Amino acid sequence: MQALFKKLSGMQLIAVGFFLLIMLGAFLLMLPVSSRSGEVTPFMTALFTSTSASCVTGLILVDTWTHWSMFGQIVLLCLIQVGGLGFITIGTAVSLMLRRRIGLKQRGWIRESFNVLDIGGVVRLIRLVIRGTFFFEGAGAVILAIRFYPKMGFWQSIYYGIFHSVSAFCNAGFDLMGRYEQFSSFTAYYDDPVVTVTLGMLILTGGLGFIVWSDLARHKLHFRKYALQTKMVLAASAFLVFGGMLLFYLIEGNRLFAGMDLPAKLCSSFFCAVTPRTAGFNTTDTGALSEGGRLLTIILMFIGGGSGSTAGGLKMATVFVLLLHLRSTLSRSMGTNIFGRRIDDATVTKASALLCTYLTCSLVATLVICSIQNFPIGDVLFEVVSAVCTVGMTTGLTGELNLTSQVIIAFLMYIGRLGSLSFALSFTDHKKTAHVMQPVEQISIG
Repeated sequence: MQALFKKLSGMQLIAVGFFLLIMLGAFLLMLPVSSRSGEVTPFMTALFTSTSASCVTGLILVDTWTHWSMFGQIVLLCLIQVGGLGFITIGTAVSLMLRRRIGLKQRGWIRESFNVLDIGGVVRLIRLVIRGTFFFEGAGAVILAIRFYPKMGFWQSIYYGIFHSVSAFCNAGFDLMGRYEQFSSFTAYYDDPVVTVTLGMLILTGGLGFIVWSDLARHKLHFRKYALQTKMVLAASAFLVFGGMLLFYLIEGNRLFAGMDLPAKLCSSFFCAVTPRTAGFNTTDTGALSEGGRLLTIILMFIGGGSGSTAGGLKMATVFVLLLHLRSTLSRSMGTNIFGRRIDDATVTKASALLCTYLTCSLVATLVICSIQNFPIGDVLFEVVSAVCTVGMTTGLTGELNLTSQVIIAFLMYIGRLGSLSFALSFTDHKKTAHVMQPVEQISIG
């Protein structure tokens, strides 16, 4: 087995590792001790739930609190933590604790896992990620536990604080609020600024990207010293949060948010703008969103978070690069430029390939599910984008999916966590292509 792993490339190792993690989680969730009723959970339900937790998505067939026992919930929590940080990160952290040497091949795996360009400093990055994760998750758990204490008591509030802090930071979207009402998520806290802001900040922090973390830790508040990717991610994140919040307030203010006072509308608008990036929680009824609100949510889900983060989606930097390339094309300027730097053509090409891959996966899956089940196309597209971008939001369609649709959604969650382009490249990583330039011939486009 060890010899087999040594032959795998970084992308292939990540793909195989996540598959094994999902299967292990499914096996543990099938055990009678994992269900509240003490019965064996059907394989597809266990597999779907394990995939959703390992791929930090949040789509579920059964309510987390109602169906799973304490043991099952802890299994889910472990899957979320390992899936959010990546098993390579966890394995490297254990090796560092045991004072084992991290070889060149292992450093290459870390580089692939975090999607960084340079192999130098990856071990230092692992240490930063582990310390930062426990700091932010710990701080979030304390704040949430204090807020939950009056309603839940001491031990229950601590457990709920830890579970939801890890789930929010890893952008997983699993919750235990089914103890009050099944599939309710945080709708009971729609007007609670402590809960909504704490969860929102955990989601945003985990979704920035560990490369951005490293840059912020090194240069503190000196914006001019930041790397180009850090500047782009911070600018895009601020625009999406505040712009999304304003749009949700305008679109849903007199619809879904009607009857709320101003603070509640602001809390709800903030959370609606943050949770599609890609956390899966909700403080308002997602199925009751207006058509405009649903479309805005799909757009935010599709964009996602930062590269090399716990979030999914196309990624903010990818969208930023594509928009900059569009601007340079329309203005007939040379190169794709921003913040006094030019983005290389290979990056633009990769961004275009990512967009085409995600669009193709989303449209094909939507077509297939609509063909085998007579659902409204808007609900199916919402579900599919939520899966492939590892968001976990739903209009209520998940529980109505048949076996074939469940398999499609589970597969989308899997390739979405790996990155659909990375998943495709894992099959061609060792293939050699002849570098022969073919004759050029122009065609008309547009």
